[in-house]
Amino acid sequence: MSVVVGSRNPAKVGAVREVFHALDPALEVRGSGVPSGVPDQPLGVAQTRSGAVNRARGALRDPGATWGVGLEGGVRFSGDHAWLFGIVAVARPGGALHTSRTAELRLPAVVAARVRAGEELGPVMDDLLGTVSIKTGVGTVGAFTRGLVTRPQVWSQALALAMAPLLTPEVYSVR
Repeated sequence: MSVVVGSRNPAKVGAVREVFHALDPALEVRGSGVPSGVPDQPLGVAQTRSGAVNRARGALRDPGATWGVGLEGGVRFSGDHAWLFGIVAVARPGGALHTSRTAELRLPAVVAARVRAGEELGPVMDDLLGTVSIKTGVGTVGAFTRGLVTRPQVWSQALALAMAPLLTPEVYSVR
């Protein structure tokens, strides 16, 4: 059995590997360059969810895939504030699809303004903090919490929550 992640981002693939290997260490987990079908910086829940679902379904089309997982980070605006969050989608052959959201982090005004103006969060963070490709490492969450919460932790938790119906089908009545 093979788990294919609709991304080659090491932070995302690592989080998926952690969860699936906790269930079965023999499972192969690999990344695949699956397009999200949404802008580089998804805005709002619907656009972010669409990106995660597109990645999960695209990953499932990879030869040998028995699980497709999509992880998509997004920003939503509420009044003067911007919130960073992610959505995880898990796809199975036959059409089963389950999703969950990560915890949210309020972004500083300086970051929110630049994202609202059309910039992608990762490069904004790299510019602000002097990092290189923050999104493949600690991520915005890790940077702003000083490592108390890491990007892989946030993704792992949301993935486990999305998988609940698959892990306990006797309660969820999943077919």
